[in-house]
Amino acid sequence: MYVPMPEPAPPVSAPKHQIRAVHTGTTVTVHQAYRPEIGLAAARDGRFPEAWKRDRMTWIKPSFLWMAYRCGWGLKEGQETVLAVEITREGFDWALRNACLSHYVRGLHPDRDAWKRELRRSPARVQWDPERDLHLRPLAHRSLQLGLSGEAARRYADEWTVAIRDVTPLAHEIHALVRDGRTDEAARLLPEERPYPAEGGLLDRIALG
Repeated sequence: MYVPMPEPAPPVSAPKHQIRAVHTGTTVTVHQAYRPEIGLAAARDGRFPEAWKRDRMTWIKPSFLWMAYRCGWGLKEGQETVLAVEITREGFDWALRNACLSHYVRGLHPDRDAWKRELRRSPARVQWDPERDLHLRPLAHRSLQLGLSGEAARRYADEWTVAIRDVTPLAHEIHALVRDGRTDEAARLLPEERPYPAEGGLLDRIALG
């Protein structure tokens, strides 16, 4: 007797606002891309060089694929060196606690002026952009971008950083596999990014973007 096969379960979608990252009990890995003079020096020495501008805002991205989208797999001018920067969870959590959304949200902020005041005094800001798939197409759920300025940028460069690795060869290898249609092989090379345990209400004020 013919027994029909059950329908496959629908894929489980990720929450719209969730931090996903490579992390350990003490560190979390974020990604950035720089021109070789900065990126290669940082990877060689395990810290950002003096030429890295500590008085400018810098954006860190836990998602490897969002970084690949932003830098075009390390092929965009000025972003040829892709870095995986391992920082302390203590520092990452400090930045989240002291962050403001990069745009005004009605109901979260009393009014636009209150949001602007908070933005001016916050050393970190949060932006949620569509996560990307292996073809760098936008997905329904969001990826965290964390902007650091002032005190946060200085502490990121000189206190929180534990290790810096050049992952440009990995980005190029994954890109080549995707280009050749070998997406299963490419997926196996991706860093294992798991939901980050943002405890103590860390996302309460910044997960509405």
